[in-house]
Amino acid sequence: MDAASGHALVDDVAARIRERIMSGEIPIGAQLRQAELATDFGVSRTPIREALRQLQSGGLIEVLPNRGAVVRVPAPWEVREAYEVRAELEALAATRAVDRVTDAELDELRRANRSMYDQSSAVSRGETPEATGKPANDVFHTLILTISANARLGRAVNDINETFPRNVSSALIVNDARQREENFREHERIVAALAAGDTEAAGREMREHVRKAGEHLAHWYERRSSTVFRG
Repeated sequence: MDAASGHALVDDVAARIRERIMSGEIPIGAQLRQAELATDFGVSRTPIREALRQLQSGGLIEVLPNRGAVVRVPAPWEVREAYEVRAELEALAATRAVDRVTDAELDELRRANRSMYDQSSAVSRGETPEATGKPANDVFHTLILTISANARLGRAVNDINETFPRNVSSALIVNDARQREENFREHERIVAALAAGDTEAAGREMREHVRKAGEHLAHWYERRSSTVFRG
């Protein structure tokens, strides 16, 4: 195998492991055993080892004494810092979207918001809604980023989102009816500001919404970090 093929394999393996972590298939605090991953992916341990190093450098996993590589439990202060930045970025996206959003896109945002509420409510009742790809909450935020027409802005937000497993944010909405209702109403206010052409309100509502989401997430990690075995 030449160097280029080797690097491509490592990148592919790292992406597949990252996807499993981000979806919650591999939960935070879980050990990442090289032999099991190598068998699962049908590769040798060498690309697995290099992929884990790549993920470690990105902060998604860490190596602990007597345990080896594990999915890292983010510190609450890291979550708060990340969401403080994300709040400003998404507020900028919302203000840029005001002059660009179409009636069709407003309807799409409303559908995504309703879908988020209905899907999470169904899961909370123990039902299994039909799989629709990306979670509706992510669809809502991604659409506003797309409407903002700034690709670099979208990439910056995506980089922050990939720092923490996305299934945790989804679980918070599923498991807390009050938070689910608040999330739905906050989205409604953002859409209303966009529809009204109110740049100031769009930015303010999005900023407050993302900061509140970050605080909920930080609190979850505070509770979780006290229960995950750390070595």
